Amino acid sequence: MPVIFNEPLSFLQRLTEYMEHTYLIHQANAATDSLERMKCVAAFAVSAVASQWERTGKPFNPLLGETYELIRYDLGFRWMSEQVSHHPPISAFHAEGFKEDFVFHGSIYPKLKFWGKSIEAEPKGTITLELPRYNEAYTWTNPTCCVHNIIVGQLWIEQYGNVEVINHKTGERCNLTFKRCGLFGKELHKVEGYILDKSKKKLCAIYGKWTECLYVVDPATFDANKKMDKKNSEEKKTNKEEMPPPVAETVQVIPGSELIWKITPRPENSAKVRGGNDGQDHGGSSAVHRQPSQCCTTPPSSGQNANCVSSFCLQLVSASGVTNDYINSRLLTVYFFRLVD
Repeated sequence: MPVIFNEPLSFLQRLTEYMEHTYLIHQANAATDSLERMKCVAAFAVSAVASQWERTGKPFNPLLGETYELIRYDLGFRWMSEQVSHHPPISAFHAEGFKEDFVFHGSIYPKLKFWGKSIEAEPKGTITLELPRYNEAYTWTNPTCCVHNIIVGQLWIEQYGNVEVINHKTGERCNLTFKRCGLFGKELHKVEGYILDKSKKKLCAIYGKWTECLYVVDPATFDANKKMDKKNSEEKKTNKEEMPPPVAETVQVIPGSELIWKITPRPENSAKVRGGNDGQDHGGSSAVHRQPSQCCTTPPSSGQNANCVSSFCLQLVSASGVTNDYINSRLLTVYFFRLVD
């Protein structure tokens, strides 16, 4: 595979982007009500995959036994990941808060399927978040990721499937559905679902887009609005689109909704580092050779947190010192192991 299809990160490094919105875990720890904690954890589960938006570049495959460590003083956690299996490729990770207020761990086995014009990646493996303060453990799995137009046309990405976040202590669960693009592209990036108690009674509804934001609202209000929206959509059907527009319409907020998560805007130069689908600057040395931000290595001062979160991916690249020499050496190493495998 040509190196232009890769981004200058290993898969172990890319996993750390799960922690970009760590503040949601801190909010869950501060909430005394189990429903409020479930809202935060569900939002964290969705935010963990938000960085994949427009990320059509493939991270480099880690070698067996390869590890990656990250400490973020500003976000209050330390991270460790390791490639624990080569066939099948399995990556394991473990993160914990400095104050021992949470433990986040799991393993990912990306199972790939080739469908001619698209590649589907099903991230098998269970993710667990533990909150020792409440003696609670939450588990869930990630949705399926699909990259379209891999042969001809503009690459675009979508995520779909069902995600169930379970609180094993209280029996509460959040059933989320990541919508497929659909015939007319209207459902692209949409996420919706309900938080249920142990008797399966709907406590609240969650809706939004995994690329933008999430809201919670009363389930009765959500169901009524959904019926109205379905009726209106049937009256406004247009011609079929082969590919959805790059930027779909923003989330239509239902009256009475509460915002629980909003994605952090990316830096202007992020496409140069992550190898975006714009066809320009796919990981050149001028794009990736940057000085790491001070907040990566020292405790934060006031006003640093927002800048650190919005530059999370850039700091991963700069802190690891990725250059073209690193990319070429890794490519040769992987190629050699494939020859002798």
